[in-house]
Amino acid sequence: MQNYLELTKPRTETSSSLMQGVLEGLTDGVLILSQHGDWIYHNYYAHCICQQLTQGQPVLNQVPDVIWRNCLALIDSHDLYPNQPVVIESEITLSRSKVYRIRVRWLTLEDSQHPYLMVLLEDRSQSLQNQALAEAMLYELTPRQAEVWLLYRAGFSYQQIADELYITLNTVKRHLKDARIKQKMAIAPAFEALA
Repeated sequence: MQNYLELTKPRTETSSSLMQGVLEGLTDGVLILSQHGDWIYHNYYAHCICQQLTQGQPVLNQVPDVIWRNCLALIDSHDLYPNQPVVIESEITLSRSKVYRIRVRWLTLEDSQHPYLMVLLEDRSQSLQNQALAEAMLYELTPRQAEVWLLYRAGFSYQQIADELYITLNTVKRHLKDARIKQKMAIAPAFEALA
C-alpha cells in the first residue's frame, strides 16, 4: 500500500505547476510581497510594469514607491479592520496610453505563518483593447469596422481615427454607425431572454 503523502505529492506538484502557469499567463501583473517589501513572486508583466513605473531604472526586486504606498496603506488598515477583507486600489497615469490600476490585498497561505501582500497590476489600455476585441467579435464587425471600433474604444476622436486609418471623417462616422447597429442586434436577444 502506498503512503498517503506519495499519492498526494504528484497532485500538489501538478497544482503548483498549474498555478504558476496560470499566473504567468495572465495579462495583469502579479506581485507577491512580504510585509517588509521583499519580492516573493512576480510574473513577467509585473516585472515589466514595475520597470515602467521606475522609468527604466533597474527594478532588482525593489518595489516602486507608488506601489509600496498602497501596500503600506493596506498594512495600516489591518489594525482598523482586522477581520474584514480590505482592498487598496489606485490608478497611475504615466501617459495617455500608459494607465495602470494597482490593487493590493492580503494573501494568506496554509503553510505560511504571516500573510503576504498580493499586488495586481492592470494595464488599463491593454484591458480596454481586449474588451474592444471581444466586442468586435461579438458584434461580428468587419475587419475595417473592428479597426475603427478599437480606436474609438481607446478614446480616439473621430478625427484622430480618420487620421490614423487614412480615411475620411464621414467614413469613420459610417463605420461607427454600422458598428452600433450590430451592437444593438447582438445585445437585443440577451435582453429579450431576460424578459
